[in-house]
Amino acid sequence: MPEVQAVKSLDTVKLISHLLERTCSKQMSDVWNIGLNLALRISDLLSIKFEDINGDRLVVKESKTGKLANIKLNKKTIDTIKVIQSEHPEHIYLFQSYRNQQAKNSPPKPLSRRAVTKAFSMIGEEVNIDLGTHSMRKTRGYHLYQNTKDIARVMKMLRHGSEAVTLRYIGITQDDVDKDFVELEI
Repeated sequence: MPEVQAVKSLDTVKLISHLLERTCSKQMSDVWNIGLNLALRISDLLSIKFEDINGDRLVVKESKTGKLANIKLNKKTIDTIKVIQSEHPEHIYLFQSYRNQQAKNSPPKPLSRRAVTKAFSMIGEEVNIDLGTHSMRKTRGYHLYQNTKDIARVMKMLRHGSEAVTLRYIGITQDDVDKDFVELEI
């Protein structure tokens, strides 16, 4: 399985959202758009319950690290969450599986990681990017770094422990560093 990439073009980010909605579902497009804005691992993103959201804040315990992620939600994310909640007021999970509704005695479940992986992979082939569930998190980190050039901020947002891990994770390569040396003449 190839390592997934950050999406470095904002036009491609928008195209992926459009293709997910058109090809898969509005829900899959919402996973992409909210995932980009929260920079959570897919397991934590899919496990978000409406009760985890309090006004403009999301508080979740990360399953991988056990760390508490206390995230201030931006307007786009809040608006999307409000639409989802108004369309599905009976849902417990932000990204609740519709398939599970058919099983009357089964408790509600979130979308599966497998379903999201399959949808993202299919769209990734269409746009010629190794797209996966970590692409949302990597893309957010990449664009924050491009906007600020502050690796410490990116590390804090992704809750990483080292600069090297963060740079590799967001796809900053030696070629990027070389380009910075060539383009910045003092």
